Amino acid sequence: MEQKNTIITVTNQSPSNDLDYLSGFGNHFSSEAIAGALPPAQNSPLICPYGLYAEQISGTSFTAPRKLNLRSWLYRIKPSVTHEPFQPRLPNHGKLVSEFNQSSSSANPTQLRWKPVDTPEEPTDFIDGLYTVCGAGSSYLRHGFAIHMYAANNSMENCAFCNADGDFLIVPQKGRLWITTECGRLRVSPGEIVVIPQGFRFVVDLPDGPSRGYIAEVFGTHFQLPDLGPIGANGLAASRDFLAPTAWFEEGSRPGYTIVQKFGGELFTAKQDFSPFNVVAWHGNYVPYKYDLSKFCPYNTVLFDHSDPSINTVLTAPTDKSGVALLDFVIFPPRWLVAEHTFRPPYYHRNCMSEFMGLIHGGYEAKADGFLPGGASLHCCMTPHGPDTKTYEATVALGNEPGPHRIADTMAFMFESCLIPRVCAWALESPFTDPDYYQCWSGLRSHFTHETKSVELQNGHTEKKKSA
Repeated sequence: MEQKNTIITVTNQSPSNDLDYLSGFGNHFSSEAIAGALPPAQNSPLICPYGLYAEQISGTSFTAPRKLNLRSWLYRIKPSVTHEPFQPRLPNHGKLVSEFNQSSSSANPTQLRWKPVDTPEEPTDFIDGLYTVCGAGSSYLRHGFAIHMYAANNSMENCAFCNADGDFLIVPQKGRLWITTECGRLRVSPGEIVVIPQGFRFVVDLPDGPSRGYIAEVFGTHFQLPDLGPIGANGLAASRDFLAPTAWFEEGSRPGYTIVQKFGGELFTAKQDFSPFNVVAWHGNYVPYKYDLSKFCPYNTVLFDHSDPSINTVLTAPTDKSGVALLDFVIFPPRWLVAEHTFRPPYYHRNCMSEFMGLIHGGYEAKADGFLPGGASLHCCMTPHGPDTKTYEATVALGNEPGPHRIADTMAFMFESCLIPRVCAWALESPFTDPDYYQCWSGLRSHFTHETKSVELQNGHTEKKKSA
């Protein structure tokens, strides 16, 4: 659907860092860095304005239903095809996976938890700081997902990254990311997320120095807003709060510029003599975007019992089966707890879905300690999990009517998938693995009580019966 663009100016700490954004989710946007750069009546005229090249990037097949069809037209100084042949990147990265099988990863039903990783000692940019933790499926078969983490201390120099395998949903936990894409620039802070769709070239600069965070990658599908069902027309993540970049370009010679492409989980490089960020204008609905998690409107129970976590879904990557997600992105933001005579923390659970959790800042209501900002946990399909001993005992001690309580200064999240993830060896062998995670439940004791009483039967005998 064609929609009028809404331009929003977002001010960062320095006035020189002000950027304009286009507001909306799934809109058909139009943006020009130079007025008149967009062809007025067609996509690919014989000669484009200002002598630009027309280039389309397709995120879905040409014949996908119109409501799902994703593509954009880019008008650039030189087309992206003008580069040297791709060669395997050396040295081999070694810690990126997109084919999850017995040779690349292993099954592990144990509850797993990782402590926050340290800042790298050697200069490390976003690409070299990436490593896969777990995943399922295959980028070649266009079905599956991967969960990565990153820790970096250097901006990318004279190179751009392109992920041909899938969409990246990036969750920075420490340090801002200044991201340049072919559609324009994005400033992303901890507490915000950014989605870089499959195929877009981008650069990550680190204005604050060291940075770390989490990434969910989906193969063969794209993120959507979840349906709201009985909630109605409003709530959760509002379309207007998603921000896409406005056109911005750089020109001039860039000898030796390198495109680093992730393809089948492997990295390849190609040289060219210009910046890939030479798009003067663009229009379409296939575009990078960001979202501020503080704008999320959460829902919660107002009388009794604990709502299922799906009530706080920000984005979902669907499968062909209705109601079943390849990957959901769910958050646990500040909110009020008011349920009466209810165990308010998340309930003890075994789930047919698999759950990877991270913490951006603050604490998490189900873990009194041990789950730290920058850390992570993984509870696979049907692996039991739930509040630790301290959380359970403290909650029960408050009694049946603890009164309203506001959870503040927190932002936890979950990547949840219907697929069972396999875990990479380096994640299992990492010095940041928490080998004592299981002990957080070891103090849970039996609170079961019952009485035994004698009952006289009609035949004159007695029988001992137990009653709760």
